[in-house]
Amino acid sequence: MTPHPTTDTAHAPTAPPPGVHPPDPFSALVRVDIGAATHKGLVRENNEDCFLAGRVDRAMHLFATNLPPGDVPTDFGEAAYGMLVADGLGGRAAGEVASRTAIGTMLNLVLHTPAWIMRVGEREADQLLDRITDRFKRAGLVLSQMAEDDPALAGMGTTLTTASSVGEELFVGHVGDTRAYLLRGGSLIRLTRDHTYAQELADQGFIRPDQVAGHRLRHVLTRALGRQGGQVKVDVIRVGLQTGDQVLLCTDGLTDMVSDDGIKAGLTAAGSAQAAADALVAAALAGGGKDNVTAVVARYTFPEGY
Repeated sequence: MTPHPTTDTAHAPTAPPPGVHPPDPFSALVRVDIGAATHKGLVRENNEDCFLAGRVDRAMHLFATNLPPGDVPTDFGEAAYGMLVADGLGGRAAGEVASRTAIGTMLNLVLHTPAWIMRVGEREADQLLDRITDRFKRAGLVLSQMAEDDPALAGMGTTLTTASSVGEELFVGHVGDTRAYLLRGGSLIRLTRDHTYAQELADQGFIRPDQVAGHRLRHVLTRALGRQGGQVKVDVIRVGLQTGDQVLLCTDGLTDMVSDDGIKAGLTAAGSAQAAADALVAAALAGGGKDNVTAVVARYTFPEGY
């Protein structure tokens, strides 16, 4: 029998929330400890390295509603993190101009993007990789135009390596020989491949891989932002992150002075990301400090149950 509707609505049950529920704010629950350090080294007169590290947020705060408690969240947020390291090339101050301009351009391109991707599926991952490539190329065009307009900047360029994370997803963009590493457990994994003539010789079998580090062409770049305009080829990769992972971006002022084992030891022994970055730069200086040196470190901790 169908019950008759009651005319007393004072104690009528609250209707359940609609079928579309708030998304899981997973990215905002990820803890990321970031530290950075740079030094001009013991030989160079100026520092042509530039770096940037930051967090972007999408957030909602509810001021007022007459919806029943629990229907919608009163606060909601999602977060993403980004790190960029560049090593400028060129005479006089041109290298500093190139690295500074490249990083500033990349950030401003992000800020001009109307739709930030703060949750990642397969389609969004592909979009992010495409965006990284496009931003690198546009930054390269900016540098090429500056060099064309100002003879004092002729021939300038820069390496650039970027790492951005959304939740458990890491996206890396890379041109040059500024490196990205992942420390997972006891293993130090290089995420990037140097774009140098020495590395090309090794890839083609003309020299052994262990000869690259000491080869006379190890610092001669085959790719640099600004040198090929918007035609530069950009390496982009996607990596899944785990709790305890450390990501390092660093210039060759570190990798020329400190071995992979030394880098791993510096990352492992430090109590914080900032302490790790400081320790790595100090190790490069202790090893001779023959170039500018920069290290940016991020440590990831994910909430239990995810």
